[in-house]
Amino acid sequence: MNRRKFIQQTLAAGAALSVANKLKAVSYTDTVNPVIITTWNSGLKSNPVGWQVLADGGRALDACEAGVKIVEADPTDTSVGIGGFPDRDGHVTLDACVMDEFGNCGSVVFIEDILHPVSVARLVMEKTPHVFLAGSGAQQFALENGFKKENLLTDNARNAWLKWKEEKNYIPSEHAPNHDTIGMIALDKKGNLSGACSTSGWAFKVRGRFGDSPVIGAGLFVDNEYGAATATGLGEVMIKICGTHLICEFMRMGQSPQQACQNAVKRVYDKFPNYRKDQICFIALGKDGRHGAYSMTKGFQYTITKEGESVVIDSDYLVK
Repeated sequence: MNRRKFIQQTLAAGAALSVANKLKAVSYTDTVNPVIITTWNSGLKSNPVGWQVLADGGRALDACEAGVKIVEADPTDTSVGIGGFPDRDGHVTLDACVMDEFGNCGSVVFIEDILHPVSVARLVMEKTPHVFLAGSGAQQFALENGFKKENLLTDNARNAWLKWKEEKNYIPSEHAPNHDTIGMIALDKKGNLSGACSTSGWAFKVRGRFGDSPVIGAGLFVDNEYGAATATGLGEVMIKICGTHLICEFMRMGQSPQQACQNAVKRVYDKFPNYRKDQICFIALGKDGRHGAYSMTKGFQYTITKEGESVVIDSDYLVK
């Protein structure tokens, strides 16, 4: 092949690829059927709020933030927001993150006295050059942006903490209790994916601990070309395998959301035998609207909302 012919073929291939990419970029229209999928049955409360945003043509990110805020403000939920169980010193500390269709992300960890950490995380993404803000710095940032200090320790959570101190002698359990994070991922009418995650974390944890929920790639990851994933359960192991990023990479390699979730749980099973009795749970949503869910052990549920109808589904699991 002479040089002229080689250059001509290369240019033609490049032009074809450019056209293909353009077609791919505009292949989604306002006829896309939006979907929301959320960890646990708390989605029955959160998903309808997020769904209304999607039904009105709003962004997936707006839907996820709106939905997660419903659970953060629910004092009966002991693992998210107000009502969340405290650390072993009696302080409610919250973690949250968001990630949008452009790969932008924001996170807050170990924040206290702020009701809606998911909204603070979004402001970190939109108003700062950073991804993470932590502790008193995160709180200061929230107050500077109009948030108010609130007491998040309910009587129920305080009584549970006092009882725990008597029984456990100030020593956190080896396996995390009460770790039912809310993770929400959504596909909007324009075919864009986003997600949000929020938690009060491991009940009665060592002060200063945070888990996977605010960690991009562990508790939440969004790849707008292929899919999104979020996690709930024992956060330490999600971090060790970069679980949600792993699932998105599996989807990038051609696996369905269900296959990707199953393979992520199997990765934990193979690498960390000590975690085979813990709740390790993932949900995933593909760019085409397909979804998947899988957990290590029995008991994980998730909520999916399509066409305005929400259904709670029992996830399949590995350790029978």
